[in-house]
Amino acid sequence: MKFRYAYQKVVDLKSNEKTQAEWMLSAAVGELQAQQRSLEQLFLDRSNAMAEIQSEMANTASVVKLQELQYYMDYLEVCILRKTGDVKRAEVNVDKKKSHLTGKMLDEKVWLKAKEKAKQKFQHEMLLREQNELDEMATVRFAMKAR
Repeated sequence: MKFRYAYQKVVDLKSNEKTQAEWMLSAAVGELQAQQRSLEQLFLDRSNAMAEIQSEMANTASVVKLQELQYYMDYLEVCILRKTGDVKRAEVNVDKKKSHLTGKMLDEKVWLKAKEKAKQKFQHEMLLREQNELDEMATVRFAMKAR
């Protein structure tokens, strides 16, 4: 007789939920990395703009050119502030997805443990059944020899 777990579909469902939670976490981490790369690019752009301002000041640049660069620097600062907020939101999202995954993993583990206990109980019952059959066969043989 083969072991069949009555709640196997629930175990499968919990496993699928865990897999989906892993995918969601992976997507959130990918989004966080994209936001961080974008922020790094903004910092690089700001650094380049600052270098260009210093270069223009050394070459006695026009006031208009310096104003344009200053406006661009101000724009970059605003972008950096926004992107920093985006990165923080992405980090919070990653933390939520990690927490969600942890819950799904725990849920799956509980169901797998219940399945394992049911399997052990089934195996124990099968061993007892086999032992009873062997005992009965031995009793019948003993009774046959005793006649």
